[in-house]
Amino acid sequence: MSIRTTLHGLRIFSEFRFATALSAFNSYQQVRYRRTKHWDPKWKLLRRMKVIEIELPKYNENIEDLSEEELRSRLKEQGLLPTRPWMERQFHISCTGGIFEPYVPPEGDGKISPITAQGAKQKIEFLEKKTKTMMAIRKIRTFEEDFDTTTFCNKAEDTYIKLHELLVTKDKDKLRDIITERAYPEVMHNMQNKTIHWKFIKNVELPRVVHARCTDIITKENIFAQLTVRFHTQQVLAIYDRFGRLMHGSEIVAKDVLEYVVFEKHLANEYGIWRIHEKIIPDWMPSKEPPSLTYKSVIETKPPVEEAAVTTTDKKDAGETAVKSSE
Repeated sequence: MSIRTTLHGLRIFSEFRFATALSAFNSYQQVRYRRTKHWDPKWKLLRRMKVIEIELPKYNENIEDLSEEELRSRLKEQGLLPTRPWMERQFHISCTGGIFEPYVPPEGDGKISPITAQGAKQKIEFLEKKTKTMMAIRKIRTFEEDFDTTTFCNKAEDTYIKLHELLVTKDKDKLRDIITERAYPEVMHNMQNKTIHWKFIKNVELPRVVHARCTDIITKENIFAQLTVRFHTQQVLAIYDRFGRLMHGSEIVAKDVLEYVVFEKHLANEYGIWRIHEKIIPDWMPSKEPPSLTYKSVIETKPPVEEAAVTTTDKKDAGETAVKSSE
């Protein structure tokens, strides 16, 4: 074999190897495909119509720099109404702030017999004031057709007893259901830092409605009603302070109690209920002695450091006097 033949074979072999490597390189070349294009072009138009371009509001735009016409056009584009120059704040009137036309109890009520001259005078004054009371009760019946004073007095007595029982247990949540918002802070102040023992024994006289009034607030349709109920009962009451010392009353002795309790209801409210609003204290009734305020006694004691300092100064003075005496 000649050298020429050998070189020709090597050249053919190298060309074949290069062609094989090139074909292998072309077979492994990377090809990129579009992944966002849908495989089915049938609904291409509908898919394009599905997207709606909206104009976003300009949050960084300064409204104060716009004129009235520009501001009006901006609000009209956004479908907004122009703001009012005033701000309205809603409020709800659930009770009145006091007693309108308060009942004036006759002097000596519960002690003077109706047979006496003063007792007969009280009966005549009661009949004179009864006209306005009957008109107010008639007004209440326009909102409550089944209203009856006897039935109301029985419910008022249950509410009266329940109020004192809740004062004993200090249940603040249930108190809101039977007393008005005006009476709530007064009741909470009177029961603060106190322990109350109360017990209802019996009725000396049956409770009765002695006064009734109706009034309107702000509008003529917004009507409130107040009924004054006379309670003459026998109770046991004892109040202790925060240190357990007796402040008022006794748990053994029962006393007769005469009270005039005002019940109020928002008649215009369909879901209004009768609640305790206030108690009437007559002017002729003698004022009760206020219970003495109790404080925790603190014994003042000097700190031991000061005592040690005093003793050292005394010793120094004694030493100086001893030296002078020896001289």
